[in-house]
Amino acid sequence: MLIEPELGTRRKLARRLDRHARTARILDAPAERLPLPDASVDTVVSTLVLCTVDDPESALREVARVLRPNGRLLFIEHVRAKSSFLAACQDKLLQSWRVFAGGCVCNRPTLELMRACGFAVEADDVVWHGMPAIVHPLAVGCAARLSVGHASR
Repeated sequence: MLIEPELGTRRKLARRLDRHARTARILDAPAERLPLPDASVDTVVSTLVLCTVDDPESALREVARVLRPNGRLLFIEHVRAKSSFLAACQDKLLQSWRVFAGGCVCNRPTLELMRACGFAVEADDVVWHGMPAIVHPLAVGCAARLSVGHASR
């Protein structure tokens, strides 16, 4: 199952599935309101989602809600740069970048938000070659849902 709120991207996904003879349901839903039952999913994959949603904490709580115990969130996400110079550039250019990049908030402390929402996070910083420095680094990793008693609300 794929969840994508953007009509154009849903159409691209459908064409790609057809081209590769794959079958999947594509649902129109925001990350903050996943149309899935509690504890019904083994793995959630998030690729450049948490930098664009309006409320990443709500999206992460939804992911935690739908994941089964020992479920995993696999992700590739823009994150705030560790370099103070690059972080300052991200801050200064944020509004222009958001307009250019479909709402991307490239300076969001995404890994810290994941931890605050009850995930144990393992991630590596990588550079997406050919992209502007404002979106360096990308965090690539896995987040495991902690037991319900440990999750922050």
